[in-house]
Amino acid sequence: MLASKPRYATDFERGTRSYTMSQIRGKDTGPERIVRSYLFSRGLRFRKNDKRYPGHPDVVLPKYRAIIFVNGCFWHLHEDCPRARLPQSNVDYWTAKLTRNKKRDMRQQEQLRAQGWTVLVVWACELAPARRQETLERLYERIVRAEPKKTRSGRRFRGQSSSLLSISSKLEERYSFLTLSSVSAQSRSQAR
Repeated sequence: MLASKPRYATDFERGTRSYTMSQIRGKDTGPERIVRSYLFSRGLRFRKNDKRYPGHPDVVLPKYRAIIFVNGCFWHLHEDCPRARLPQSNVDYWTAKLTRNKKRDMRQQEQLRAQGWTVLVVWACELAPARRQETLERLYERIVRAEPKKTRSGRRFRGQSSSLLSISSKLEERYSFLTLSSVSAQSRSQAR
């Protein structure tokens, strides 16, 4: 009879669990790569794992003032998700650790919202093959449909060509009586 693959953390032999846990990555995970690849293919440009912001967001889209966290269901205690089940061993340790993670996430997201960022969270279970396309399309729509934000100084965030177009059209309406030839004639007479 063949040995079966361990299903739970408690099924590992002593010493194997430590090695397994050390292999868990904090950035460039599979779900993060899926999200970044999709956003890039749709023409969005972003920064990844930017340490200037609370929580070191996985994806930062400055043009849209949007920040995306791609969270693992276990590590960030995704509510009502079967992947967010607490381990059976060392329950006190895991409960305290995962609760701290969740509180820290909420605090960091609140700080980002206070700074004017739109915070979006994508859960790993939402990127399962059956739901992936729907989740990614919904994420894209939430990013691009949102009105570009203003900076703290009240100016539009750079890269807002639509606002520049509306300003130029207003200027054209206001000064439509001036033609290029009349402006150049006035400037020549003032130069004399």
